[in-house]
Order: sequence, then C-alpha cells, then structure tokens
Amino acid sequence: MIKRIALGIIVASLATACVSKKVFVDLEDKYNKLKEEKSELLQQNDELITDKHKYDDHIANLEEQQRNTLQQKKALERETDALRKSYIDLKKTYDMLASNSSSALEKNAVENRKLLSQLEEKETKLMEEGARLRKMEGELTARSQKINELESLIAEKESAMLKLKSAVSNALKGFEGKGLTVVNKNGNVYVSMENKLLFSSGSWAVGATGTQAVQKLAKVLAVNPDIKVLIEGHTDNDPYKGPVIKDNWDLSVKRATAIVRILQNANVDANQITAAGRGEYVPVASNSSKAGKSKNRRIEIILSPNLDEVAKLLSE
Repeated sequence: MIKRIALGIIVASLATACVSKKVFVDLEDKYNKLKEEKSELLQQNDELITDKHKYDDHIANLEEQQRNTLQQKKALERETDALRKSYIDLKKTYDMLASNSSSALEKNAVENRKLLSQLEEKETKLMEEGARLRKMEGELTARSQKINELESLIAEKESAMLKLKSAVSNALKGFEGKGLTVVNKNGNVYVSMENKLLFSSGSWAVGATGTQAVQKLAKVLAVNPDIKVLIEGHTDNDPYKGPVIKDNWDLSVKRATAIVRILQNANVDANQITAAGRGEYVPVASNSSKAGKSKNRRIEIILSPNLDEVAKLLSE
C-alpha cells in the first residue's frame, strides 16, 4: 500500500511540478521508520509487562523455596539436637559400663561411632542447606532489585507523560471543546484536532486559529526534547476533487506536513517529529453522517515517551 501511495505521489509531482519528489520520499521513509519504532515500542512494552509477570512468579517461587528450606533447616537442627542428646546418653552409659564389660564397651564404641557419623552427616547437610539458602536469598534480592528498578523507571515514564498531558491540556485549554481534545492512552498523549479548527475544505493551509493552537502546543514540546511526536493526517471518505494533489492520501500527508512546518518554526527539534498521512482508512466515526465525517477529518498528534532506558535494563 505504501509503495502505491509513494508511486501516486511521484506521478502527481511530475504532473504538476509543484511538489518535490524528495519531500515525499523522505516522508515515506520517515513513516516507515515510525511504524517500526511504534511496533518496537509496543513490543518492548509487552515484553516489559511479560518480564515483570515472570519476575513476580519467580520471586514467589523463590520465597516458597526459601520457606521450605527454612523448615528443612529447622528439622535438621532438631534432628541434630536429638542426635547430640543420644550421643551424650550413650557416652554416659559407655562410661558406666567401661569398667564392667569389655564387650559392652565395644558395643558402646560402635554405637558411638555410628552416632558420630550420623551427626557429621546431618551437620554437613545443615551446612549445605544453609549455603543453598544464602544463595537463594542473594538471587531473590537481585531479582527484586531489578524489578524495583523497572517499576521505578516505568512509574517515572508514566508520571512524566501525565505531567506532559497536564501541560498540553493547560496550553490548549482555550481550544478544548472547539474541535480539540487531549487524552492519555496506552502510555501516550493524543492531541486530536478536527479540520474545522485547522483547514478549509480541501485545503492544507492552516488557518489563524489552528496556527495559534499548534504554536501553543509547540511551546510545550520545545522544552521536552525526549518526547517523540507523530503527526497523522486523516480524512473522511469523500473523494478529493481539486488541483495539485491526487487523492485523500496526498491531502492527509500535506496537512500533516503543514503542522510539522509550524512546529519546526516554533523551535521543536525536527528529530522529534514524524509526519504521516493515513487518508480515509483510520476513521473514528461512521462516514454515513455529516457529524461522523467531521470527526474523521482530523489531525492526530501522538506524543510518546523515550523507552530506550527500559529496553537497556531489560537486555542486561
């Protein structure tokens, strides 16, 4: 599909000589890169949740093993104490009979050696269990520390995105209810602007009110250079009829790049931004009514956190 879109863009560009081929190639490359980054982020997030569940299960197993080992250790200690007591009793008996019977003496000596052997065996097992318990405690501590680091890092990212959402909402407070919404979803902040706030019908030139809204958003993004910014253009399913561009795909891309230009001119780092045209293919409402079409004609600005630190911690 992307290749057909790129071919359409090239044909339209050659036909009208108004749009640079390089611009659309760059946009296609950026869009592909965005899809890969978004897929990687979603995969990393799923892997992070899976790893956390595994670590939680592993910790629970270690804790159960630790409890069992402690019980075994206590049982061994009781057996050891009982053997010591038996040894003392036999030694007393041995001392008492030593002067009376050499045969009794030999018998007690055999019993003593047997008890000593059992005692040494039990003490060896006790030491081995103690070493195993210490190893398990060390492993449990290391696992717990890594999970705590992951949870702390995730909480930090979530907190940062909540603060970002608050800052964006405050910056755009005057525009909410006028075709603009700000929501926090799936760890990202979504800023949705209906076309009635930004563009005239069939146009990709941003009006004064829309420009003002985008510039206010840019002020927040300029002081958050770690945030990735995806600009998605969307249309309804009415066929585009006009000069210069070919169809709704082209129109959605032009509108996305128009927003990009405003952000760049307002000092948002170009490395943060990716523009994408989605045409009519990701509707949020039915195109069977005017209200639904109006909702589908929109720009979505998706703000995502940088998860490089989380990925690095998971790979260690």
